[in-house]
Amino acid sequence: MTKNFTKDLSDISITHHRIKSLKARENERRKFSERLADFMTAKFGTIWFLTLNALIFILWILINNDFFSFIKPFDRYPFHFLTFMVSLEAIILSIFVLISQNRASKVNDLREEIDLQIDIIAEQELKRLTKLLIILMEKQGIKVDEKALLEDLDKETDTANIERKLEKQV
Repeated sequence: MTKNFTKDLSDISITHHRIKSLKARENERRKFSERLADFMTAKFGTIWFLTLNALIFILWILINNDFFSFIKPFDRYPFHFLTFMVSLEAIILSIFVLISQNRASKVNDLREEIDLQIDIIAEQELKRLTKLLIILMEKQGIKVDEKALLEDLDKETDTANIERKLEKQV
């Protein structure tokens, strides 16, 4: 009994590891553009990148306001070229973030689908266990309103109705 229980626990651990590695498998399937977007999002989403941008902007403004006499200004106030560069940077960075978010969303959708399938399987297993429990209780002489309980258990879960209700809420 203990030996089988230990084996069952190790099987659960293996299954958990397989499900957990779903993200790793999806990461391996990424296209070059998705890898690049993930890399850029990871690097640009840091305090260091923010600090670098702030320093560049401060330096740009100081140079173009003649703070350094040995550097000739190239973009006088109101800094049209700086505005142009910052706008381009924002567009490019937001596209990288969107690419990464779209890929992450696909992985999450897949996880949710797997979760739903596992929930349905678990429901079926719980019904079987309940029926087995009823049989064991009756063998021990414990009275069970088997008919009412089994009728309730035999009802299929109306997943279509649940989906409709969720769609209305969304």
